[in-house]
Amino acid sequence: MAIHSYGTMAVDWEDRVDFERLRTERLTRLLGLLGESELGAILCFDMANIRYVSATHIGTWASDKLGRFCLLPQASDPVMWDFGSAARHHQLYNPWLGGGRSRSGISTMRGTFNPDMDRPGIVARKIKVELEERGLLGEPLGVDVAEPAVIFALQTEGIEVVDGQQLMQEARKLKTIDEISLLNMAAAMVDVAYHDLYQALRPGIRENECVGLVSKVLYDLGSEHVEGVNAISGERCSPHPHVFSDRMLRPGDPAYFDILHSYMGYRTCYYRTFNVGRATPVQHDAYKKAREWLDKAIALIKPGVSTDKVCSVWPKAEEFGFPDEMSAFGLQFGHGLGLALHERPIISRVISLTHPTEIKEGMVFALETYCPATDGYSAARIEEEVVVTDKGCRVITLFPAEDLPIANRY
Repeated sequence: MAIHSYGTMAVDWEDRVDFERLRTERLTRLLGLLGESELGAILCFDMANIRYVSATHIGTWASDKLGRFCLLPQASDPVMWDFGSAARHHQLYNPWLGGGRSRSGISTMRGTFNPDMDRPGIVARKIKVELEERGLLGEPLGVDVAEPAVIFALQTEGIEVVDGQQLMQEARKLKTIDEISLLNMAAAMVDVAYHDLYQALRPGIRENECVGLVSKVLYDLGSEHVEGVNAISGERCSPHPHVFSDRMLRPGDPAYFDILHSYMGYRTCYYRTFNVGRATPVQHDAYKKAREWLDKAIALIKPGVSTDKVCSVWPKAEEFGFPDEMSAFGLQFGHGLGLALHERPIISRVISLTHPTEIKEGMVFALETYCPATDGYSAARIEEEVVVTDKGCRVITLFPAEDLPIANRY
């Protein structure tokens, strides 16, 4: 599989990401799965699902509002209800939502509207009309994520509500060639951010300054959204706090980072570890172990391998200082990437040993390992993103991580 690193512009003289194909192939895949299911339609409130179905986006500020909603009936085109003027914008600029299928409408906005305003009932009645027109009212309606009031209102209208998130996750787990291209481009942008961060790491720089540096690099390159930058240093490395602070880096400090951003909707999850100026033998040892665990997992990735085989090469929680696997969840970890940060497959000793899933060509996921050092505070954290090909996998996170990088070496 050829995975290209394109420029971020559209051009007439080179075949790059084909966005019309991207929209068409996503919707075709979902409609095929919907046709094979028991569902008459699927109703989406999750922004990633809405984007997959309707190819619309109104900014990441809307991601946690549960205000927009989109209906995809069997053998039909999606109908989109959107926030205020966004519907008018889509009527003008999104021809794939033609025929009056881009409409103004709002749900409960995470309970912001008082119950006596009857927003749940209004939403439910809109959906009922669409289902009745298509002869689907007696069929189960899949819903991805919704507030309880909306589910209750749908049931009051005589609609059978079932879990629709499983169908959406199934559709999104295998990526099209254009999705893979966008994921690769998103990772390439983080390559650049790590290069600039590596050059900037010195005594006195603070974790929050590192977050600002990375964010500027990514936005300058065309990032749609910097979801987060995990910046962890010094004695904060073990245990992993998963959030940056204003701590000032000092000579000899370990520092690891996770850069999470979105390019055209497609996400990264990309850890790297550095030391500032110098590193101790135990810090090198921790890094070597984390790298070894990661490389063993990558070597197993190919179609047909099950996820229990992958996580079996990772250490048990007790072997790196945790009482059980749930306490260490997310430290030796694999997760799908796409329009959301966590998609299928999920690879973890918590679930994969007893509920393995098959790895398939076209999956894109991140593999991440963590090893605390014996000094009691240092740790190493490394992550690679892989595309599953017919012959194995290809790593698309390219900032060097074979050995512990020492920034501004003394």
